[in-house]
Amino acid sequence: MTALFNRRSLFSFTLTAFALIGCQTNSNTATAPTGSNPVATVASKTVDPETLKVALLPDESPSSIIKNNEGLKQYLQTKLNKNIELFVTTDYSSMIEAASNKRVDLAYFGPLSYVLAKTKSDIEPFAAMKKHGKTTYQSVIIANIGSGVNTLQAAKGKTVAFGDQASTSSHLIPKSMLKEAGLEQQKDYQEAFTGSHDAVAMAVQNGNAQVGGLSKPIYETLLEKKTISPDKVKVIAESKEYPQYPWTMRSDLSPELKEKVRAAFIELDDEKVLKPFKADGFGAIADKDYDSIRDLAKILKLDLEKVNK
Repeated sequence: MTALFNRRSLFSFTLTAFALIGCQTNSNTATAPTGSNPVATVASKTVDPETLKVALLPDESPSSIIKNNEGLKQYLQTKLNKNIELFVTTDYSSMIEAASNKRVDLAYFGPLSYVLAKTKSDIEPFAAMKKHGKTTYQSVIIANIGSGVNTLQAAKGKTVAFGDQASTSSHLIPKSMLKEAGLEQQKDYQEAFTGSHDAVAMAVQNGNAQVGGLSKPIYETLLEKKTISPDKVKVIAESKEYPQYPWTMRSDLSPELKEKVRAAFIELDDEKVLKPFKADGFGAIADKDYDSIRDLAKILKLDLEKVNK
């Protein structure tokens, strides 16, 4: 039942980075001072590019992402008095590599991809998507009502659907919830990867999987759109709060430019610009806020040898 993952190289990198994260001390993790702004890494030489290259998360077709964020481009050009070049990499691993090689000045990462990028890049988060006044979100574990599964423990012996193997909210978080409930993958349940959050919900609704994990905001949106029915699918557990997708910047940008960039995002209140992000705005965030993502590696005890075979 387990689907093949067509980005095996990224997942191998994910696991390797998690192994490193689990062994690291906090010495290479930036900390935040009292207040809301993250600490910039002290650099011997700073840069102030005339054109800022801004990478957007590759979760849709590149052309659609660029088109949908034309408003952001215009806004940043006006606020920063800079040329803005938007681009979308082919996948998450390419985006991480671009950041590590300083081919990108600003980047919008997922929580997990940020943590991975941080292990090999001199970058810092400065703002995260804000919804209902919070810069955090949750995952949910859902079940097919007809399956009789009402608790996490009852998922034992069932098929559990996840989204993408490199996803935070539709894989790592729900799998950690099952782990904390005493359930081990393959031993206690069969996992199936669907590739996306909505596909997880549909798999559970159609009975192809009895249980599934996905982002709570996405689950609620699917209910609102009537893509799934509350008569067929229900939530059996919610995760704790985890930090939202962060905007990051190169740590060697000039202090003046950093402040302008930070202010531009925190002050952003244009609904048209925010619409592609499904956000009410952006709030200040720091690297330490993502320690909860790093802790997932310890909870899951990922086995590198099995994955690399």
